[in-house]
Amino acid sequence: MKSIFHDSLVLLKGAGDLGTGVAYRLHRAGFPVIITELAQPLVVRRTVAFASAVYDGTITVEGVTARRAESFDEAKKFLDDKIIPVLVDPETHAREFFKPSVLIDAIMAKRNTGTRITDAPFVLALGPGFTPASRVDCHAVIETQRGHNLGRVWWDRPAEPNSGTPGEIGGKSSERVLRAPCDGVVKKRMEIGDWVARDKVIADVGECEVRAPFDGILRGLMHDGIQVKAGMKIGDIDARIQRENCFTISDKSLAIGGGAVEAVLTWMNQAKAG
Repeated sequence: MKSIFHDSLVLLKGAGDLGTGVAYRLHRAGFPVIITELAQPLVVRRTVAFASAVYDGTITVEGVTARRAESFDEAKKFLDDKIIPVLVDPETHAREFFKPSVLIDAIMAKRNTGTRITDAPFVLALGPGFTPASRVDCHAVIETQRGHNLGRVWWDRPAEPNSGTPGEIGGKSSERVLRAPCDGVVKKRMEIGDWVARDKVIADVGECEVRAPFDGILRGLMHDGIQVKAGMKIGDIDARIQRENCFTISDKSLAIGGGAVEAVLTWMNQAKAG
């Protein structure tokens, strides 16, 4: 059966874990979704990020499959097969070819890196750095900061500014984030989902070791071979010791994805009403 939303193509810029929550919920709701990504996405939660298709060719997250497409024609074929195409297209040339009804900026750069309100009939963004008030560069934004407003759709105000402090998970906040101790290339020693003891070496960055700050589960780790700068986030430890959480979409990502579905449907209903 053809989806009732088959003409409402969504182009999603960026598919880290938050963008994947958006793509997943829109796809499940029946919207065709195309993703554009960098040639080397700096994704940490690789097991639940459609961006991983750039490296691995294909990835399935909770029953939804995304696959790297080598051309626009191949991407169209994947859409017909109910597969989410992932295009290496940092300049988003796919927008000109596919002419999507909806464009969603999920790059999470904390600033606008080039999205314009004229990029699609409806332009949505995640998190800070965009101004929906007076429709400066988008029509709406989704709140991405943990707390009471997580996942809310803002039509007339920006999202909360970046706090600079990671949200608390399992009683841990900043300390759960693994950062590169020096400039260099990431080389893993452990896999996502592995239990790690405090001070265990998880990865190397150049000549530097990256050690676990406390006992927990390795929830995320950047792909091997990525050149990083000192201080960059390269991994994530979860103190809750629930391995299955490493392979399912987070509550935060699902909340943001739900907000995106609400925003798109609200726009569609308003457009239909005239």
